[in-house]
Parts: sequence; C-alpha cells; structure tokens
Amino acid sequence: MSLRTEYPAGATASSSARFRERELANRRRPWRRALVALGAATVAAVLVWLLGWSSILGVSEVDVSGATDAEAAAVTELVDVPIGTPLARVDTDAVAARVRERITVAEVSVRRAWPSTLAVDIVLRTPAIAVKNPQGQLEVVDAEGIAFGVVKAAPKGVPVVTAVGARGATREAMQSALALLNALPSDLSSQVSGITVSSANLVTFTLGKRTVVWGSGADSERKVAILTALLPTKAKVIDVSAPETPVTR
Repeated sequence: MSLRTEYPAGATASSSARFRERELANRRRPWRRALVALGAATVAAVLVWLLGWSSILGVSEVDVSGATDAEAAAVTELVDVPIGTPLARVDTDAVAARVRERITVAEVSVRRAWPSTLAVDIVLRTPAIAVKNPQGQLEVVDAEGIAFGVVKAAPKGVPVVTAVGARGATREAMQSALALLNALPSDLSSQVSGITVSSANLVTFTLGKRTVVWGSGADSERKVAILTALLPTKAKVIDVSAPETPVTR
C-alpha cells in the first residue's frame, strides 16, 4: 500500500515560478555586487579627482589674520601658493616654515578653510624693550630677546636700553636686561632712568641718583631683596651682581 499526495495544478505552477525567481536572483547577485563596487570606485575616483587634481576645490584666496596692510601683504607673498592649487595638496607645514622666516612673526598656524581658502593665522612680535645698538640705531626687541625691527622712536611705554659693544647687543644680553625689568617691582622700576648692557653678565642701571650694578639675569628675586635692603644707605653705587657678597660705595 502506498501513499500518494496530489497537489493542485496551481500550487505546482507557483512553486516553479518561485524557483525560477530564486535562480534568477542568484544569477544576478554577482552582477549586482560588481555594479555596486564599480559605483563606489567611481564615486571614490571622482572625489579624489575633485580634492587632489581639480581646481574646483583649489585655492582661490589666502586669508591672513593677525596682521594688516604691508605686514599682511609681506606674509601673503611668503605663502607662495599659486591660485588654483588643489587645497588638499597644499603643504601647510612648508607654508608655515616660509612665513616663520619673517622676523616679525612670532607664531604662525596654517589651515585649510574649505572649499577654497588657505587661512594663515599669525602672531606678531611685540616690543618689550627698545635698544640703542652700537651702530646708533634704535631696535625693538621682544620678550624673548629677539630684535625684530629698527624704529625712529621707542614705542610708548617701552623701556630704552643701551647696548655697549657687540657683546652687549647679543640675544643673551637682551635676555639679562629683560630679566632685570621683569624682576623689579613697580615702585623701583618707575625710578629707573637708564639701563646699560655691556654683556649678558653685566647690566647696570640708574635708580634715582644711584648706580646699580646688576650683573646677569640670574638670582633676580634675591638681588631685588638685597637692593631694597641697601637702598636706605647713602651709597652712590650698589653692586648686587654677586648677591652673596653685595658691595656699596
């Protein structure tokens, strides 16, 4: 005795149709994957072309912030990136290095401002002292002891220092003078009428009617304390260059 299941004619046709659809779908799947991969590759290629080789996203403007007029123009010239250069391919480190060559620039940052601007942010040096150099010029020097320009007159409120000889005009000598100015409290610095730098180890200044031999920029706080203690004396010269053995005369 055998069991036999008979399916309706419609059900058999439906099963055949689904089988064909699955078979067709299986055949199409590799093509579909290939098309998707090709489309992704095409999109990637277009993006790479747009970013790296097309002028559509090329440099159309160099924006310098932190400086104006002639200073901004000089920095723009140092940027030296032709208009139309793809922004993605600009070597920002190389641009920053070129701008940093300008002595008036203390800090520089270069960045891409999409879609087409190269932004250059700079911080200019500011004068901390004005130095009469041995050549008779008046130079402005920043807080790091770097001379960055010649001026006709000292900027308002900037102390004037006289450098004597080549050793008195070095960066180390300027740093000693700056250390002195930073160490003096306001009640003493307001009485300073002249600072002379002969070398990094010999800074002298006039305080009221006295001459103070300061020495180098080392031990500044200690020297201020000793100087303050010796001011009540009637000495015309107070030498604190060697704070362990101060001298008055």
